[in-house]
Amino acid sequence: MANESKPQPQAAHNHESAPEQAAVSSRFAVIGIVIVLVVTGLLAGFGIFDRMHNDRVLAETTTQLAAPTVIALVPKRGGSTDTFVLPGNVTAYTDSPIYARTAGYLTKWYFDIGARVKKGQLLCEIASPEVDQQLAQAEADLTTAKATANNAHIQADRYTGLVESNAVSRQDTDTFVNQAAATASSVVSAQANLQRLHELQSFEKVYAPFDGVVTARDVDTGQLIDQGAAKELFHMQALQVLRVYTNVPQVYAGNAKRGLKLDLTFPEHPGKTFQGTLVRTAEAIDPVTRTLLVEIDVNNRDGELLPGALAQVHFKAPVARPTFIVPAAAVIFRREGLQLGTVVNSNNGTVAHLVPVVIGEDDGANVQIVSGLEAGDKVIQDPPDSLIEGEKVTMQQASGGNPQGGK
Repeated sequence: MANESKPQPQAAHNHESAPEQAAVSSRFAVIGIVIVLVVTGLLAGFGIFDRMHNDRVLAETTTQLAAPTVIALVPKRGGSTDTFVLPGNVTAYTDSPIYARTAGYLTKWYFDIGARVKKGQLLCEIASPEVDQQLAQAEADLTTAKATANNAHIQADRYTGLVESNAVSRQDTDTFVNQAAATASSVVSAQANLQRLHELQSFEKVYAPFDGVVTARDVDTGQLIDQGAAKELFHMQALQVLRVYTNVPQVYAGNAKRGLKLDLTFPEHPGKTFQGTLVRTAEAIDPVTRTLLVEIDVNNRDGELLPGALAQVHFKAPVARPTFIVPAAAVIFRREGLQLGTVVNSNNGTVAHLVPVVIGEDDGANVQIVSGLEAGDKVIQDPPDSLIEGEKVTMQQASGGNPQGGK
């Protein structure tokens, strides 16, 4: 217990030798805090700026990589005259099926297919015994009607003379006069019936209605012939002049004038050109095909051309405004209509611009642009399906030329 109450000299010595620390000035504390805040703010701002810069670079890189790469070329200028080929259907100038006008049996035919006949030549004969008997009966009926009418006329004249002297009554006279008029009408009726049967009998002989060629014979000797259009006897076509029908696109309808000379070619006559004349048009645009039907007549007196053939009509039309030739693959088919993708320069760089166009001649590989393009436009050669208006695009160097087109 005594030892515990004694002071510890060493501990007291250590306490007395420790240096006293001066209190930190409040001014320096504030400066330190400000420095820490400034440094922290600078670090945070630098981080935000760096992140924004990275985001911008990433966005620009993404946009650049997303922009489709295209080749744009200046389209070829079209000529001052449009020359295009239209398909034409060749038909005979006159095309007629021949039917029987009376019933009977075919006794003889005189011309087969390919025969050239003149108007009025006998084609075949039909035996109609019933018609012959009806004709004989009608002749007898006419003779009877004439005899009755003559007797009635004599009686009417006699009574008319006697009534003046009061030898007969006025009533009897009127009766005979009316009988004379009635029997005269019977004569006229009998004559009309006889004429009808004469004409019906004349149909037993079938004649060619025009100069032409027999292209079909559908009957033979002994065959039963029915009256009317149930069965065709012969088919004839006039081939001295042929008609060629073709459809001209609406854009060229104004150039289809009567008297226009056109060249025609045929696959069966390679290297040879025939000339036709546009003689008439339908004078109306077909609302389904938007074309104008025209007829072209071509001389065929040499018989080189055949009806039913396919002709190639070489149509030429002066160009009202400049036209351009572009690859068929450059045309965009969408519900908005036919369009072409072009490239233009804007504040955002090179962007796509879609223009509606009207096409003319199309040969499968190249398309003629009638309207929609202007001189100097740069057309995207093979636009992607996803191309939209104002989309940024990347130009690619075309093989053998520059990306801006031209030659």
